[in-house]
Amino acid sequence: MDPADALALLLSPEGRVNPYPTYERLRDHGSVVQAGPAFHLVTGYPEADAILRDARFGVMDDDLRDQFLPGWRESPAVASISRSMLRTNPPDHSRMRRLAAGAFTPRRIAAMRDVVEAQADELVEGMLARAGAGEPVDFMAEFAYPLPVAVICALLGVPAADRPLFRRWATDLTGVLEPEISPDELALADRGATELRDYFTDLVAARRRAPADDLTTALVQAHDTDGDRLTGDELLSNLVVLLVAGFETTTNLLGNGLVVLLNHPAAAATLREHPEFAPGYVEELLRYDSPVQLTSRMSTEPTRYGGVDLPAGSWLIVLLGAANRDPGRYPEPDRFDPGRPPVHPLSFGAGPHYCLGAGLARLEAQVAFPLLLRRLPGLALAGPGERRVRLTLRGYATLPVTVGDDASPVTDRGTPAGATGSTP
Repeated sequence: MDPADALALLLSPEGRVNPYPTYERLRDHGSVVQAGPAFHLVTGYPEADAILRDARFGVMDDDLRDQFLPGWRESPAVASISRSMLRTNPPDHSRMRRLAAGAFTPRRIAAMRDVVEAQADELVEGMLARAGAGEPVDFMAEFAYPLPVAVICALLGVPAADRPLFRRWATDLTGVLEPEISPDELALADRGATELRDYFTDLVAARRRAPADDLTTALVQAHDTDGDRLTGDELLSNLVVLLVAGFETTTNLLGNGLVVLLNHPAAAATLREHPEFAPGYVEELLRYDSPVQLTSRMSTEPTRYGGVDLPAGSWLIVLLGAANRDPGRYPEPDRFDPGRPPVHPLSFGAGPHYCLGAGLARLEAQVAFPLLLRRLPGLALAGPGERRVRLTLRGYATLPVTVGDDASPVTDRGTPAGATGSTP
């Protein structure tokens, strides 16, 4: 299969639902593969890692959007993403990122552990209440979505009563992150972006009337004090992206990871007995089935990677999911092995655009998986679940599970004091 055919397969519904076989077909052609004029796919770990850190590569700017996406300014979805830190280059990217970074310092994230544990315990109780007499429950709806959305909404100061609104809005909007999108999907994305921006317009007005100790207030004050630090469009766009990115990736990590653990019962049993191993497990889960499968970069000057000359203006799709299974970096990459030597998955990217909320996502997963396995020792898949037909954000739409009849009550909360997080 030549690279163009492999790319077509990757973008098909079948390829999006399970991209890993196609990654290997692409890898047969090299770690950097030309798939069209000035268009390349990156499958190798060292190349992907280096390109993401290389200042000669950036995200698509306005001039290139005008060239490749004429009319993008009329799309609320494309415009919202493009005005956020997700799709801007330095110095604008650095300026916006600094304003939000204070909410995601290691100390502030560590201080949220008790809140995450309490929320996760409450959601397990809800799963038990809804399970009835052995009836399945949807893990995505009952746990994987509400846990991270509660955490990011608490950071942003979004009222708890409004959390159920965001799942559909975000699902619609994130279609615009796919490598290609149909007119109908773009219309849905525009609808989601419009509803999210309307919501945050009202929240911004509320925080001007009554400031609070939250990230929304901090960004509003940065805008109002000095519009050069954050414009009105940037304020709304970054609030939208912080909310969506704050739970979408973690929701997918929780769903993908639970399936892997339940399909590897010996590994799950070890984690149940040794919650201190959770950090190593989460890194291997991120590597094995990444919740984010790709990102893109444009070269600003001629470069060479993977033995391939890349002219200025080359567009690269960096396949994070393929890089995480590069056999040159990880022996037997298709085997889930939480006992691997320390891994460094690219699931949250690398370099200047490394995911701001990566530490928070890791914390939520490190809390959730041992707790679920300990409190619900009979937890089991009740069917294959429904994969979303997405490539960029890989996850489940639904995931039916049964909780068993041997659930344990809330007692201690798992990780022993002083646990190091080593893997077995």
